[in-house]
Amino acid sequence: MSDFKLPDIGEGIVECEVVEWRVAEGDHIEEDQPIVEVMTDKALVEITAPEAGVVTRLYVPQGQIAKVHAPLYAYQGLDENEGEGGRSVSHHASSISELPDVPDDAAELPVATPPSNPAAQGAYGKVPASPAVRRLVREHGLTITEVAGSGKEGRVLKEDVLAHIHHNEIEPSIAKPTPTINEAHNPEQDAPRIEPLRGVRAVMAKRMVASATTIPHFHYGEELDVTELLALRERLKPQADAQGQRLTLMPFFMKALALALAETPILNAQLNEAGDELHYYPQCNIGMAVDSKTGLLVPNVKGVERLTLLDIAREVGRLTVAAREGRVDQADLKGGTISISNIGALGGTYATPIINAPEAAIVAIGKMQWLPRFDEQGAVQRRAIMTITWAGDHRFIDGGTIARFCNTWKGFLEAPETMLLYLG
Repeated sequence: MSDFKLPDIGEGIVECEVVEWRVAEGDHIEEDQPIVEVMTDKALVEITAPEAGVVTRLYVPQGQIAKVHAPLYAYQGLDENEGEGGRSVSHHASSISELPDVPDDAAELPVATPPSNPAAQGAYGKVPASPAVRRLVREHGLTITEVAGSGKEGRVLKEDVLAHIHHNEIEPSIAKPTPTINEAHNPEQDAPRIEPLRGVRAVMAKRMVASATTIPHFHYGEELDVTELLALRERLKPQADAQGQRLTLMPFFMKALALALAETPILNAQLNEAGDELHYYPQCNIGMAVDSKTGLLVPNVKGVERLTLLDIAREVGRLTVAAREGRVDQADLKGGTISISNIGALGGTYATPIINAPEAAIVAIGKMQWLPRFDEQGAVQRRAIMTITWAGDHRFIDGGTIARFCNTWKGFLEAPETMLLYLG
């Protein structure tokens, strides 16, 4: 019997939370088969089997913390099982029943009683579904096998889960007697639900406290008139669609930001820990805050100054999907030099952001609104307006610097054709 120890899964990571076991004790496993999903302080990581064999013990229950270099599970390799003739189905079933903490997806195993409307079984006897869908299933107190999948090979989609929930909600319930006054009030129901702060939310809490308490923030607000930018995007969208890319305003914001940073490079600099040196970075690695189910993630697009709008759109799309599924590569989270928070995508008009240390600045973009504005002749026009709020590190960025920088960035966005003069 061999112990599989939790390997190093990221720089500086010493522990992680076991989110979901894909196997149970007694299961036969194949080399490279997904065994368990763990949540670090940055992203969801899938761990696979190093070789074929039989799982003999799960050391860390689902929802608990596993330590790096500590045993995660035990297994017998195929060489160790020679002469045993394999394990029978009945032994497989008994090993599951003896497991003290059965995973949420235990009903997916072949020995479980099949549901009335079973979902399809994918590779390794597992119902095909993404981690986000499985999380949605768990949040509603369901098991994945209760939901009939409509995707390829019976894959359970988010729409399938929502349809299943809606169907159960509209079914008539059995009438229950009205509880008495004493029965209606249960003090235990008034107690708060306690949830440990772990993973991405835990590291977000530490970093935001550190940033807010160690960096003197200077905030600067402005308005953007993106009427012309919206018109340009509409003209370019058919060509982007032909390339299979969704063209939002974010690539324009990033490209204009890279051009503005070329004129004001101190906004792309970082102060060292000792606070006595400024490090100027030649690359513009622009981060974008993504509201994922695991917490706030800020992946960054590398080398924006060298990328085309289509290249940026491609990266924005890739990173957004990865962040929302909690599967961002560590490399995509490192090396950011400045960040954008598009709070307007959720409906906010304006916000005062906290700097993503050790970066020098961050901008929060509010929602777009059609508002009346006066033109140069004094006539009222309907214009597309966005509010923006910059936060800068006031240890080395003063108000005049960030105001001039913002004016340069704003100029590129309000007259987007001027960016053509500076594209190399």
